[in-house]
Amino acid sequence: MTVLAQGPLAPLTAPPIDYAAIMPLLVVLAGACVSVLVEAFLPRHQRWPAQVVLTVLVIAVAGVTLGVYADGAPAAGVVTLADSLAIDVPTLFLWGTLLLLGFGSILLIADRSVEPGGAFIASAVERASVGAAPGTTTGGSGVDPEHVDRSYGAPGDAPTMQTEVFPFTLFALGGMMAFVASNNLLTMFVALEVLSLPLYLMCGLARRRRLLSQEAAVKYFLLGAFASAFFLYGVALLYGYAGSVRLSDIANAAVGTTKSDALLFGGLALLVVGLMFKGSVGPFHTWTPDVYQGAPTPVTAFMAACTKVAAFGGILRVMYVAFGSTHWEWRGVMWGVAIASMVIGAVLGLTQTDLKRMIAYSSIAHAGFLLIGTMAITREGTSATLFYLLAYGFTTLAVFGVISLVRGPDGEATHLSQWAGLAKRSPVLAGVMTFLLLGLAGIPLTSGFTAKFAVFSAALGDGMAPLVVIALVASAIAAFFYLRVVVLMYFSETPADGPTVTVPGAFTTVAITLGVVVTLLLGIVPTLALNWAAAGGLTG
Repeated sequence: MTVLAQGPLAPLTAPPIDYAAIMPLLVVLAGACVSVLVEAFLPRHQRWPAQVVLTVLVIAVAGVTLGVYADGAPAAGVVTLADSLAIDVPTLFLWGTLLLLGFGSILLIADRSVEPGGAFIASAVERASVGAAPGTTTGGSGVDPEHVDRSYGAPGDAPTMQTEVFPFTLFALGGMMAFVASNNLLTMFVALEVLSLPLYLMCGLARRRRLLSQEAAVKYFLLGAFASAFFLYGVALLYGYAGSVRLSDIANAAVGTTKSDALLFGGLALLVVGLMFKGSVGPFHTWTPDVYQGAPTPVTAFMAACTKVAAFGGILRVMYVAFGSTHWEWRGVMWGVAIASMVIGAVLGLTQTDLKRMIAYSSIAHAGFLLIGTMAITREGTSATLFYLLAYGFTTLAVFGVISLVRGPDGEATHLSQWAGLAKRSPVLAGVMTFLLLGLAGIPLTSGFTAKFAVFSAALGDGMAPLVVIALVASAIAAFFYLRVVVLMYFSETPADGPTVTVPGAFTTVAITLGVVVTLLLGIVPTLALNWAAAGGLTG
């Protein structure tokens, strides 16, 4: 046997890492790991205060490190961690948005005043009522076991807050932050799974309406698995085309090769399916109404606000950096997707009788509006999309906070008929909900108007006038189902057995107030946020 002589092996060198640039992400992921240890080692009665303090502290520290770095960050951005993460102005803007929305979501999740013991329970095996044996039901009591307030502990114990949701939230938030900063498709796929898997679990942890919650979790998991498979197959095709999964290498291959474009656009098509699914873009929206309705309302708020930001942050980076040079080839298809999303959201939203499902279809319509800004491969389109994500996230977060306060015997009173005459029972709550719905409709002096104006202006500047006209028509249609809720609250008779309005605790009050204040400020003085969003472009 012949042994080939080999020279000395070249020393391995670690890739350079800009720790200051990625410190907010590291803080969130490290905090999530510490949160798991808290859950494992602290006694149950100490977990809730420890987890709340830890989670808020993690988000605060991440926000401080973000602010310190952003103050002197290079306008051109940096690429670090073996070129897997791109930290530029859009990334910093999205990270700030996610941390603020994550803070508001944590407040809703941690609240124990609206639902005694919190909105979550940790296991599907539970007692049908306090003091009953595990696995038993209410029998002939006439109470639907699906809607009974269940808890663990000795007979007569008050329900306890299940705190497993806190590390889930931090891991999901960390995955979202990695997703919007990903500079190659494999990193983006790993981040997609890190943000998705905790959400699948969180959707099934509702204390109330357990069967509906578990059905939502299973549906979200199964459809999410299919979407992830599409995404990964698209990554494989693009690697076969470009020989790399880095976004800038795909862009260079698209303009500098004589290869057939079949792999390029086949990979893009599959990649888009996975991205559009996560962003609730029609016609890839089928999970959205059922999951929004079945998940615990604080989790729905977290998904509706933060996941939308993460999904469109990723879409923006992929389309701008990797496929910006080929936008004339794919723009026609994306026009059709945007129109479908706006029409599905606006028209089917008119038929909904459940408020959470109605907001879900509103989310689908807004995804179409966001896609218009994403298709404008210009600096104005990028900044307008970032501003839209900020405005939509806070308004939606506050809307679900308000929904959690109107309650019937089986939890939230989400049927539209139950909101009739709400203004007579709680004028303040009805006024807040009215303002937020007007914000979603895009009425002037709200953030929704400024966001739509910015996105539509960017689209007009990039030659998409027909699409803007369709978007305006869809906005007018969608405004009807927002105004229908306002009419119900102010001009309908209050039912005798109508639901009660719960006085919110400090956490829910702060979350709703934060959403209302941001919705108002971004409608009146949006300059600061718009200038930050426009301060730099995407780096590849």
